[in-house]
Amino acid sequence: MKIFAVGMNYIQHNKELDGTLYKPETPVIFTKADSALLKDKKPFFIPDFMGRIDYEAEVAVRISRLGKTIPERFAHRYYDAVTVGIDFTARELQQKLRANGEPWDLCKGFDGSAALGEWVSVDKFRDVQALHFHLDINGNTVQEGRTSDMLFSIDSLIAYISRFFTLKTGDILFTGTPVGVGPVHIDDHLEGYIEDRKVLDFSCK
Repeated sequence: MKIFAVGMNYIQHNKELDGTLYKPETPVIFTKADSALLKDKKPFFIPDFMGRIDYEAEVAVRISRLGKTIPERFAHRYYDAVTVGIDFTARELQQKLRANGEPWDLCKGFDGSAALGEWVSVDKFRDVQALHFHLDINGNTVQEGRTSDMLFSIDSLIAYISRFFTLKTGDILFTGTPVGVGPVHIDDHLEGYIEDRKVLDFSCK
């Protein structure tokens, strides 16, 4: 099982991160270790040696069949469910790694950094590229987005990634975060929603 993730896929988040509106020439793809996966409402234990840890709420997609070099027009056949996930990021470490031109593995792929909600069949939605999603912390909405605002669509991401990696059943794709990221703290309670469905529910320890 592979976990793929996309950086800088919402233009307002790019401004939030770097102070300017821009679209990368190609998708920014990184991976997370399988030990990053956090599911079934298990708590997220904030690592106390990594500095500030930010939440990044995203729509995640579940790959449902084997595929390689998938044409974008057929990409919708290769996933069957979506949910809300949290791409936890060690922000200060990320800034240091980016400044040095180094990979993001340490700041993005550490244990528990890929929190995942309950899967919902894509058949439940009219259009997965027109979903509203949001994240609540302690009962207050802190982040929300629409998949229609993605710079690179779900189907185009799958087509692009499958040029480099063979996609397999059970692989997961985190599709990028909108504006509104921020730090988590001990005892925070996180709840993620797609439309009006609560799919994600866990606490920080």
